[in-house]
Amino acid sequence: MLALGHSDARTDSDHKLVVVMVGLPARGKSYIVKKLKRYLSWLGFQTKIFNVGDRRRLAGSIDDYEESPDDTRGVQRKRNAGIGNSTAGMDECSDCNGKSDTEKDEYTADQQPPDSCNKCATHHSSAFFDPNNKKAKQIREQVAMDVFEDLLRWLQAGGQIAIHDATNSTIERRNTLINRLKTESDVNLLFVESICTDKDIINRNIKLKTQSPDYVGIDPEVAEADFRARLRNYERAYKSIGTAEEQFEVQYCKIIDVGKKVIAYNIQGFLESQVVFYLMNMNLEPRVIYITRHGESEDNLTERIGGDASLSPNGVRYASALAQFIDRRRSEFASEVEEQNQKLANFMAGNASSGNSSELESVVSHESNTSSTARYPLESPAMQRHVQPDFEIWTSMLKRTMETVEDFDPERYRIKNIRSLNEIYAGKFEGMTYNEISRSYPEEFEARQLDKFFYRYPGIGGESYADVVLRLQQVIVELERIRHSVLLVTHRAMARTLLSYFMDIPTTHMPEMDLPLGYVYACEPRPFGNFLRVWKYDSQTNSFDEIDPGSVLKIRYPKVLIPGQTATTLLPSPAETAYSSKR
Repeated sequence: MLALGHSDARTDSDHKLVVVMVGLPARGKSYIVKKLKRYLSWLGFQTKIFNVGDRRRLAGSIDDYEESPDDTRGVQRKRNAGIGNSTAGMDECSDCNGKSDTEKDEYTADQQPPDSCNKCATHHSSAFFDPNNKKAKQIREQVAMDVFEDLLRWLQAGGQIAIHDATNSTIERRNTLINRLKTESDVNLLFVESICTDKDIINRNIKLKTQSPDYVGIDPEVAEADFRARLRNYERAYKSIGTAEEQFEVQYCKIIDVGKKVIAYNIQGFLESQVVFYLMNMNLEPRVIYITRHGESEDNLTERIGGDASLSPNGVRYASALAQFIDRRRSEFASEVEEQNQKLANFMAGNASSGNSSELESVVSHESNTSSTARYPLESPAMQRHVQPDFEIWTSMLKRTMETVEDFDPERYRIKNIRSLNEIYAGKFEGMTYNEISRSYPEEFEARQLDKFFYRYPGIGGESYADVVLRLQQVIVELERIRHSVLLVTHRAMARTLLSYFMDIPTTHMPEMDLPLGYVYACEPRPFGNFLRVWKYDSQTNSFDEIDPGSVLKIRYPKVLIPGQTATTLLPSPAETAYSSKR
């Protein structure tokens, strides 16, 4: 399938796409962008995010262009150094030097940027975003276009999908981008607008925004007041995508309330279809994706690959313990969700008492009219629901996974057997050990060691990891769509491929991940990314102990590539994911 990134050519220069984000701040654009980039990269497309906010923070001191003092100057005085002051202009501090623009901004809620970044960043007050501030507006437009030019240069150098992460909230800005792309014959354009009318989500996003690089070292209440003033400025100039863009026959997609409603217009290209299809299946419901390998099989005892063996006695014990563990975790997670809902309700009540709700109501009302959708009540569906959600268990069609879930109560769990979760098929090497393969087929063995991701096992039906990615594409989309927790009981290659998606692990590392039997990996989708927890089975106590995920996700480099080195190295931790601390 040549259009997909995992083709024999590795990259396909004939397929290039610019995704331009549109929407007010705190509407989930960065959440959408990071998820989209993770998905497209996992599919094999060369994808990169170009964040305008990163460049804007290095644009210079606000004193150069803020036209007149106003109430926001009080915000600056409260900070001493002040929102809007820069001590070093374009000079980067040691923490930022050498990092890409996106890396500087991709801090999670649990991982804040270092204070030293204040040395190189410009902190703009809300006045900088006033549509009547002509000097600031000129700088904002110039920064956006500079980033767009960088984006185009990256595409010309071999990139495939570039994402322009900015508000792009005016018709004037979008027309400028459209006209600029008219000179690029091999690049398609897709606007993706994020509209949110759910006050819970907006307030939560505002709270997260006060922890962004714009507000490092600033009192949270002061930061929130300034950000809300910024929102009001954006709202004054904001125009949703519509007839003004349609006259250019552009492609666009509107995502309303994180997928509750999706509007697609003039979608024609293959890449565009991939993007829209994925975005249509997002949701923010609290849930956990559990991933584990089957219990020990008879073939595991003899180190044979593939096959359809039954569980060993140890595997049967693991299956029993797994059922008890998931029963317990299901109840624990329901309590955790209830606790988080109560915290959110208290936070919302605090905003209402402070008067912020009326300000938010004005912006939400405007955005609702723009998007032609009804507003949702204060309580989100997750806050209204007090019963445990459904829970599904997915296994492959092979005996060792189906036997692993035999102790689960079918009255409490919906169990599905899915062929797409079958282990990677080893072709004519099925049932052999790797030692036997290395002795009988040394050239094939070395070829696989040199490129495990693209290496395809010989023989009828033999697969590569690239084939597995394509096989699991629909599984991933379904996992994004589903609104309750799922346990996937599968195999080593499948677990590697699934975890590489959820934890944004590069495909070059995917086949080398060390994922032994007896571990349960729990990926919890959160606004800042996926949160990972890991439990290890203890055969002595027949129970599971939580361990540090950072010590588990490792890669084992083939010895043929690094002679003389022991080869177990921790995987890098992606910025848009987070690991739990050991409890």
